[in-house]
Order: sequence, then C-alpha cells, then structure tokens
Amino acid sequence: MKTIAELLQEKLEKAFEQAGYDAKYAKVTVSNRPDLCQYQCNGALAAAKQYHKAPIQMAGEVVERLADSDSFQEISAQAPGFINMTVSDAFLSDYINAMAAEDKFGVSVPDKQETIVIDYGGANVAKPLHVGHLRSAIIGESIKRTARYMGHKVIGDAHLGDWGLQMGLIITELKHRKPDLVYFDESYEGDYPQEPPFTMADLDEIYPYANAYSKEHADYKEEAQTATAELQAGRRGYLALWQHIINVSVADLRRIYARLNVDFDLWKKESDAQPYIPDMIQQMKDGGYAHMDEGALVVDVKEETDTKEIPPCMLLKSNGATLYNTTDLATIVERRKLFDPTRIIYVVDKRQSLYFEQVFRCARKTKIIGSDVDLVFVGFGTMNGKDGKPFKTRDGGVLRLENLLEDVNSQVQNKMADRDMDQETMRDAAAKIGLAAIKYGDLSNQAAKDYVFDVERFTSFEGNTGPYILYTIVRIKSLLNKVAEQEISVDDTVPILPSDNKTETDVMLALSKWSETVETAYAEQAPHKICQFVYELSDAFNKFYHETKIVTNEDTAARESYIKLCRLVGRVLETAMDLLGLEAPDRM
Repeated sequence: MKTIAELLQEKLEKAFEQAGYDAKYAKVTVSNRPDLCQYQCNGALAAAKQYHKAPIQMAGEVVERLADSDSFQEISAQAPGFINMTVSDAFLSDYINAMAAEDKFGVSVPDKQETIVIDYGGANVAKPLHVGHLRSAIIGESIKRTARYMGHKVIGDAHLGDWGLQMGLIITELKHRKPDLVYFDESYEGDYPQEPPFTMADLDEIYPYANAYSKEHADYKEEAQTATAELQAGRRGYLALWQHIINVSVADLRRIYARLNVDFDLWKKESDAQPYIPDMIQQMKDGGYAHMDEGALVVDVKEETDTKEIPPCMLLKSNGATLYNTTDLATIVERRKLFDPTRIIYVVDKRQSLYFEQVFRCARKTKIIGSDVDLVFVGFGTMNGKDGKPFKTRDGGVLRLENLLEDVNSQVQNKMADRDMDQETMRDAAAKIGLAAIKYGDLSNQAAKDYVFDVERFTSFEGNTGPYILYTIVRIKSLLNKVAEQEISVDDTVPILPSDNKTETDVMLALSKWSETVETAYAEQAPHKICQFVYELSDAFNKFYHETKIVTNEDTAARESYIKLCRLVGRVLETAMDLLGLEAPDRM
C-alpha cells in the first residue's frame, strides 16, 4: 500500500509535467513545519537552476494545476518556492479505511522472500546473563520480528560461546574439588551419568572463582588451557562434562530469555562450527588466500582505499589453535550450507566493528560467501548508569539481568500498590509493564548510541515510556469493553467517517505512517523508528480521547466512527508493540 506522500507525489508529478517541468522534482515529504501544513514539496527550489525561473513562480504554476483537486483541503505556493499541502478530511479517511481493510494495515509484501539469519544474544554457557547481554537480545529480537512481519523467512540464532577457555577453567576447578568424579578417569569406558554433578548455582560460583584464581596462578591457568585443548581434541570425560555444562546453562538461559520475551529458533554453539574448519582452512590455503606470518596463518584483508589500519584476519595461532575469527568464518560456511541465506545480520556491541570488518572482508576475499549475500553489522552502544559509565550494581559489580528484571518489577508494583487488583492480576500486569519499561527504554534509543538507564523515568506512566504506551492500549481495551457491556452496535460495513476535529485528524495522520515506519525500521534495522511511531500515535490518541465524547456521543454515526477508529488504533498499537517484543496487560 502506498503512503500518503507517495499518492500525493503521483499527483504532483502530473502537475509538474503539465507545467512543463521534469516529474523528478515532485518529491513529497511529511512537513517539517506541521503548524503550517501536513506535507510539502521543495522541488521547485531544486528545479529553478535548470529552468532559469524563480522557484516561487514554478511552484505557483504547479499549484494552479491542482487547485481543483478534492485530495487537498489546502495547497499553496510559499516563498521562496515551497509547495505546502494539507489533505482533505475525505482523502484522509479514505486512506485510513483502506489501511484498515488491508492485510498488515498496508505494509507492502516484498516481491521476493529473503532468507535471513540473525545472530544475536551473545551469551556464554556457564555464565549468568548480565545487563551487558540486554541490548543484543532485545534489539535482535525486534529486528527478527520486524523482518518476519515484512514476509521474510528469518532464523534467529543464539550462537552460544561454549568452546573457549571458560570450559577448561570449569573442568579444572571441578577436578580440584571432586577429583574422584568418573569424568576424570581416562581409563573409564562405560556410560557417564545422566545427571550433572553440579547445578547452575554451582556454575555461577565455580567459573568466577576459577577465572580469578587463574589470573593469580600461572600453573592453574596452564592446567585449564591443557584441559581446553583436551576437550577440543575429544577427550570423552571432558566432552561429557561439557555437555552437562551446556544442558544446565541452556535451561537457565531459556528461562531468562523467556522472561524477556526473546525466543531463538536455533541454539547453535561455537563448537557446532568446528567440523567445518579443516576443509575451510585447506580451501583458503589452496586458493592462495592464506599465508604464514610469524608462525600464524593469516589472510590479508587490507584494501588500497583504507584510511585506517586493518590488521590481517588470523585463522590459526602459531601453536595451531583456532580463534574466534576462525569459528565465525566457519559459522558462515555452516549457515550457507544449512540455510542458503540472502542476508546474515550480527547484532553486537559496536566496539567489535573492526573485528567484524576483518571477518566480513575475509569471508568475501576467500569466497566462502558470495556477493549475493549481505553481511550486516548492527553495532549497539552501551547501557550506562546516571554517572554516564556502564551500568553497575551499587558495589561496582556487573548486575545480573534477572536481578534487574526483579528490581524493575518491584518498582512497578510499588507504583501500582493503590490499584484495585487481585495479586495474580497485579503480578501479571507488573511483569508486562516492567518489561515494557526496560525494553522500550532501551529500544526507543537509536541502537548505535549509548544511553542512560533511568529506572525512575522508564517506569513512569507518563511521557515517552513503555508504561505510557501500554496504558494507552489498556485504555482502548477498557473503552471497547464498555461498548460490549452496553451492547452498543457498530456497523462494520460503514467506513470511518471524515474527521470532524483536529485531534481526530492527528490520530489519522499518525496512523497513516504505519507502513512507511515498518518498512523503514526493517530496511535500517532500526527498532527506534517503531518506538517513535507508537509514541506519536499514543500521544495523538490520548488527546483525542480526552477531548471527544466517544461512547456517550448522541450522534450514532459519529459514535460508531469514533469506536471503529479507536479499535483500529488499538490493533495497530498492539501489533507495533509485538514487533518490539512487548504485550499489554488487560488492566493497569
């Protein structure tokens, strides 16, 4: 479905041509001065040089040819050459009715469905999720949902870190604490126990201890490195422990991600790429791409046009060990084989941009991925405290994500203490509102920018916050419940009527931006665009709600039209919030 700007542009293109000017100058945009008009065209200013005429004269000639159009309530030429447009109430209501009848409210389905893999989450096994994992998870989830809404086949992959030194550290510490476990007996040939010899709580304590201890004791670290190498070489007992670690960790990760309303299609691991590495390395050698440099195997990825130093992409260390680069390249090979994607999107801390530039260049140069596949890096900024530094606990530690969720839920429940609700309804509402506070507070910022996590502001029921948007949806639900309770009939065969007041017009104008918003959010991997839309629509709706008699209106036709408009606003807002991974409660 075309946007209003596109429909108006078609009319202006004809008018430009009728006036003797090139249609390319008829570009229409939403007005940057909404106090003057709704839409504008600045093409006459750009065309003046080509046609050697005053811009205001050209704009006037175009406007003259549209003066009788019933699409405009007002169209005028303004110095030095702007064309200002305000659409008619009938044109706007026709558009809203068409939008309401369209699947997905008019979002255009692409001609060709893409297959997209999104790599997000960034969790490591055996480690609890902390606030540093928040942005990757929720930005990636929104990008995934938006791409699916657009009609594409999307695979979301958690891509867990499970093959590094942390495994060796845990195995080593377990061996020190419980040396009699059968996993450490190299002569053992039987089946290993089904139940793990530890819980997630144990792992939460074991890894930090082992990691800190290894930094102070070189022999312990060397032992852990040896354990890591033996695991990667296939030692049976260590592989069994590794599988226990994965099972326990993934169960805990699934639980926390579920609370965030984040759902992965794949729980692939770094280790899953290992079988692809030997052939990949050999092909890179055979193709003349990889060479030895001070004992390490590398691929040069520097280009002549580079203005900064781009180091070679290292594949193997001098001791033959692989690196993250190697695993990420092999993962591309695996994804190409399993899914044949047209695009792979990585949602990662923006400080890793150089690393991914190396990996992407290496993948292109060595032809493990073709030019027909987009490799997209979505870098996000840091979540900071009010001091402007990365978010920490009061004692300076890294805050666990589960604790953040609990803290915010508690604050929301305190704010709702005077509500007349039973405990179960209260808990459900607080969980949804708390999640909206956290996720909307994050997603409403442009991903690449750092932002300050302000719990007090994010949990406010007023302003550009998640709770405010949910409150708007709940308000609409309540209004529609009254309609049902009072058995007010609504004839759905009759369209929404042209607006009869400014606040209603503003609601319709806000609604009309839906398809363009979603399409732009998808194209730019920009969830904040959806947040901008829902806030603008919610704000417009609440002004309309306060200034208009809806359910009690004595004019039956107006009442039915208002109710249908409210229903449409509610449907669009709930759809938009679902794209952000959020859900409104029934009561607040």
